[in-house]
Amino acid sequence: MTHDERPAATAATEAMAPRPRARLIDVATAAGVSPKTVSRVVNDEAGVLPATRDRVLWAVRELGFVPDRSARELKRRDADTIGILIDAISDPFFAAFVSVVEELAVAEGLSVIFASTGYDAAHERTQLDRLTGHRLAGLIVAPVAVDAATLAGLRTRFPVVCIDRSRPGIDAVVIDDFGAAAEATAALVAHGHRRIAFMGEDVPYPTVDDRLAGYRSALKAAGLPFDPSLVVTHERFGRGEAAEASRLLERGDAPTALLCATSLAAIGTVRAIRAKGLRMPALISFGDFTLAEVLEPAITYVDHDPRLLAVAAFRLLRQRAARPDEGPARIVVPTRLVPRGSGEVGVGAGFLPAVAAPVGAVAAEGSSVAQPTSAGRPAAPAVPSAPAGEPAPSASAEQPAPSASAGQPAPSASAGQPAPPEAAPLSVAVIEPAAALVATAFALARTETSGVAAVSSSEPIGAS
Repeated sequence: MTHDERPAATAATEAMAPRPRARLIDVATAAGVSPKTVSRVVNDEAGVLPATRDRVLWAVRELGFVPDRSARELKRRDADTIGILIDAISDPFFAAFVSVVEELAVAEGLSVIFASTGYDAAHERTQLDRLTGHRLAGLIVAPVAVDAATLAGLRTRFPVVCIDRSRPGIDAVVIDDFGAAAEATAALVAHGHRRIAFMGEDVPYPTVDDRLAGYRSALKAAGLPFDPSLVVTHERFGRGEAAEASRLLERGDAPTALLCATSLAAIGTVRAIRAKGLRMPALISFGDFTLAEVLEPAITYVDHDPRLLAVAAFRLLRQRAARPDEGPARIVVPTRLVPRGSGEVGVGAGFLPAVAAPVGAVAAEGSSVAQPTSAGRPAAPAVPSAPAGEPAPSASAEQPAPSASAGQPAPSASAGQPAPPEAAPLSVAVIEPAAALVATAFALARTETSGVAAVSSSEPIGAS
């Protein structure tokens, strides 16, 4: 029944039963057009014949139709939410990362929602579907198993930036895992250590594999053999007593130094050391963690600053929103080795249950005096000796240089890798709050012809 066919109602009847609010479908029915045509007329859009427009406007007046302005504004509103998919908010690295992204987003009038994968591929898929169900202005993801094709499909809807791990064809912000691990291992070698363990995690990420490769490369550059029994992996360090780490540390030929591939690996290792009542060996953590500086000795760590990673990822995401046809870009954020004491423990000063080194036995830096080991045999000197008739080994492009101290140049190349092109020196100090990092992160980055952005490591990164 059309509007004209409806029986006329008396004034009394109308007063008793007010006419329901007209809907867009009611107007379309009365005018004999589609709801889309009504929407075009109400929104004053082109593409409607004059006669049809007049008929729709008549129906609007007759029915007293009032457009739902709030719904229209909601539909038209630009996406204002950044989605973040990370491993776990309990991870100190990602907790700091999310905090900085949120601060930067709020400063631009954006909201942030995040989800955790729990290191699980199936959970990652569920969380990714949940996040992308929102109207996103961009997505930042630390991929577990999601492939490049899936992310490329999402990129047709909004910008996507990978962090920590990369995918082909997708914008990414990463660090030099290989070079940083090689530098840390070389620093332990420089303090006289010849048995250095790698405390890793059994995770499906190339980051840990790259760090293991850097560790092996530094050993090779120093003329030290690779011992597979010194590589310890755990399903997730920090869960339980890290039994594998305990067994390694209680061996008769226990290592004198440890390189922990992640902050969670370091936490699990320190827990095992404390649980067994052992003294802290030389130890370097890949990443800082809460209270690491109050332990005795404080934990030396590789600083892959989550603040710089967050700033670079956020800025890249916003740049891609403005220029979606550019890219993909790959930004490499620099690292630095931060000495606090644990990484500087010399041979014989750690937890080993062997013959204690006599007072004064530890050689001064640069000396070639051998050090006692747990088996009572002299360890290799600080600089590996060359066989008779061969030149002594020297630093080369394949050998990572130890971490630079204050006032000294930073290492120029990662172990086993060519030196990166020279970059402009850092001109802006990195300080809190994160707003100050915005100017810094992209002052550090530069785009090369290959589409890869490198970040200068010629100066220390982070507030002193």
